[in-house]
Amino acid sequence: MLISKKSKEIVDACRFCWMCRHICPIGNATGQERNTARARALTLSVVERGAAELEGGIIDNVYECALCGACTKECVTGWDPVKFTKETRNEIALTGKLPAYVEKMLDNIDETGNVYGKTEFCPCLAEAAADLAAMTDTLFFIGTDARCKATDKAAGAVKLLKAAGVKFTVLADEADSGYHLDFLVGAADETKAAMTKCAEMLNKFKTVVCYDPADAKVMLREYKEWGIEVTAEVKTFTSFLAEKIADGTIKPAKTDKTLYFQDPALLARDLEETDAARTVLSACGEVKEMLLYGKDVMWAGSTLMNEYLPKVMTLTASRRFDDLKHVGGKVMVTASPSEYAVLKAVKPDDCELYTIEEVVAGC
Repeated sequence: MLISKKSKEIVDACRFCWMCRHICPIGNATGQERNTARARALTLSVVERGAAELEGGIIDNVYECALCGACTKECVTGWDPVKFTKETRNEIALTGKLPAYVEKMLDNIDETGNVYGKTEFCPCLAEAAADLAAMTDTLFFIGTDARCKATDKAAGAVKLLKAAGVKFTVLADEADSGYHLDFLVGAADETKAAMTKCAEMLNKFKTVVCYDPADAKVMLREYKEWGIEVTAEVKTFTSFLAEKIADGTIKPAKTDKTLYFQDPALLARDLEETDAARTVLSACGEVKEMLLYGKDVMWAGSTLMNEYLPKVMTLTASRRFDDLKHVGGKVMVTASPSEYAVLKAVKPDDCELYTIEEVVAGC
């Protein structure tokens, strides 16, 4: 295999134990051992030893991983299955073995600038941002998932900031952050090119507020690994809201509602941010915890993986509502537009689902 020496060490050193098995969202949803990090390491070790080819079902299995980092967080021996999974995806791309569903999404990026093949700026979002094209010090970066799959929520976030008197810019021709390319093919030239183009746009501003934690994650972590300089200060939307509540710009009135926060995995684990959202929600109601939360959160699905694994995403999102009910909760709040979209599709009638800005706006 073409993966790095470090990734080969991780694959070879994995004891194939069950230490991380309980926390894998895909494995838990499907009940299939093949979906766990343990099984993926075992399979790739067989490929590395030349006893199997990197093809067919093995490639599909590599793309069944959510890259949520739960296995890495749980591994007490310090190994990182996300690393060898991403590098294997890069090898699959470099050797021309990409599955058709990934090729389709990459073609969409080439043709439309996004994996979903969307060509129009949603009317509700365009209307909300119609008077925000002028340059200010602050860019509100909406991101591809929100622009394509959660447009009404993005519009709501824009309206909340406008109502609070925040001065900011929204770009109709917003560049893609490179998150989806990083997820699908990893460290490819196309990924770096997309990230470099986005960074050039970001550097026109002093502050960039990322609505989607996925975009904040690549800007704050992957850009640095690529040596791509971002001179703007990049903030998550949740931390920005917490700041605005703290300085009195936004003044929610506390209600008697009990709220359960679904931590976005990239926010909690990759960016190590868990307090800001709880600070925001505590100003709006009583905050209680989901079954598995914070850095231990169980990922709830994504619109990207829903493009090629819709049944699995349905199972994954449904399990989070089961977890909500197991702790006696009724109201789930998320700060990920991607997770919101898949959760909304399976929301039980006896539960409520909100984005964090919806909760603030409602108060």
